[in-house]
Amino acid sequence: MSMIFGVPLAVLSGQLLIGVINGAFYALLSLGLAVIFGLLKIINFAHGAMYMLGALVTVVLFDALGINYWVALFLVPIIVGAFGMLIEYFLLRRIAGQDHIYSLLLTFGVALIIQGVLTNIYGVSGLRYTMPDIFKGGVNLGFMFLPYYRAWVIVAALLVCFGTWFIIEKTKLGSYLRAGTEDSQLMQGFGINVPLLISLTYGFGVMLAAFAGVLAAPIYSVTPVMGSSILIVVFAVVVIGGMGSIGGAIITGILMGVVEGLTKTFYPPASSAVIFLVMVVVLMFRPTGLFGKEA
Repeated sequence: MSMIFGVPLAVLSGQLLIGVINGAFYALLSLGLAVIFGLLKIINFAHGAMYMLGALVTVVLFDALGINYWVALFLVPIIVGAFGMLIEYFLLRRIAGQDHIYSLLLTFGVALIIQGVLTNIYGVSGLRYTMPDIFKGGVNLGFMFLPYYRAWVIVAALLVCFGTWFIIEKTKLGSYLRAGTEDSQLMQGFGINVPLLISLTYGFGVMLAAFAGVLAAPIYSVTPVMGSSILIVVFAVVVIGGMGSIGGAIITGILMGVVEGLTKTFYPPASSAVIFLVMVVVLMFRPTGLFGKEA
């Protein structure tokens, strides 16, 4: 059996695969946070709850209406995104222009309410979502076994991440989004509905979290508290990449997933803390993050 630094190649490959999958989720979730903060300057602590809603709504729609995975992959992000727009319209808009701490506290409270209500309804034991038949099984690569669904998660996450980056950074719509949040009065003078633009932007960031939730439903146990455990890690990823950096969120998300996977292989006790250790080191030498812009 091939060994690398005393670790079997199959073990190392398996942990790297898990790391890349986790990194794909980190990238999607941190991208949503980066979009919301970068364009709206809202610290969205409800992001983990939106991720959880994506997974939970997928399970509920399947159990209640028999809606399959492919329909849920497109429908659930729209449903949860619309819910996010309602949060922006009725709550966040009331504190627009205030210090960041207000949006943090408000969204944290919203997350606790959502989590508490759904825990009361569904409990914390976890719901299961059946793996779609097309993704059952996998392929033997010789040095590791690659499940089809894990490969799909990586491809889907990367496609959505790249598409989001391209739209925001390289298209006229993205320039409208950036201009509308930087100088709303000027954009309103050109006849653009800036409040609607802000709601759509927040809703889109929430949709990214919900999309990650749909992808997670067949892999992880779906519980009302599944979002709270990943949220702190994702915030650390965003800080490492640079608050508001779209490209930084994607690259750092994948990279931190791989770092976490390697740490689990070579020194498992540090795997749960390695991302926070990286965050501390990065902030010591570059307070704006790896890809953040200097003020």
